[in-house]
Amino acid sequence: MSDTNNEENNLSQQLKQLVAQACSHPPKSLMRRQKLSEIVRLIVKSGKLWQEGTPHYNDALQQTWVYFCRNVCVCKENTTNKPYDPNLGSVITWLDKYLKMRLKDFSNEQIQHQNRVISPPISEDSEAINIINNVENPPTHSDSPLVILAETKKWVVADPEGELRSVYIKERPDVTCPILILKRLPPETPWKNIALEFNLPPSTAPNFYKRECLPRLRNFAKKQGYLE
Repeated sequence: MSDTNNEENNLSQQLKQLVAQACSHPPKSLMRRQKLSEIVRLIVKSGKLWQEGTPHYNDALQQTWVYFCRNVCVCKENTTNKPYDPNLGSVITWLDKYLKMRLKDFSNEQIQHQNRVISPPISEDSEAINIINNVENPPTHSDSPLVILAETKKWVVADPEGELRSVYIKERPDVTCPILILKRLPPETPWKNIALEFNLPPSTAPNFYKRECLPRLRNFAKKQGYLE
């Protein structure tokens, strides 16, 4: 028990020091971004942040990392009146509270729209839609596009072997394969919107997706029998 407490105390102290170092650098500077990325990696590696297998978890997590980067330091670019205060608790406790609020928001939204049926749009450049629609045999109830889409989303969110979560854009651990795959599944988010949301160059996310995420998505589709 004491070893566990010591580990948690050491992690909390390490994060506190990293936050102080990050906030000592100017906003938007390379050094601050590097320190913030280091903090995110350490939190992800620790496994201490709240986790659950709900379909909207990755979206809530992405919002949490954005909130963290914008509000961890007290400065004029802070977007809320409640920046992180190390005297009130650890960074992880602070992020847990925000993450759970976002999860509650998504859950409430899902309940409000649970009776709505949205047909996924067809897009020529959507490789994810091609995976869903390129089933050679006539679809039965169990392998219809909507069922395949639902099963694919469940696989991405569950990430049973943890492989997808471990793959992210260099120095951007907040932009992982699960986040990009979920955004590109129907109804897909345009790449230009993703670039703006994550403050990325236009070609970074699509290139990373084609190189790292899409092959894993194809492997899953083949194992499930959705692709030959």
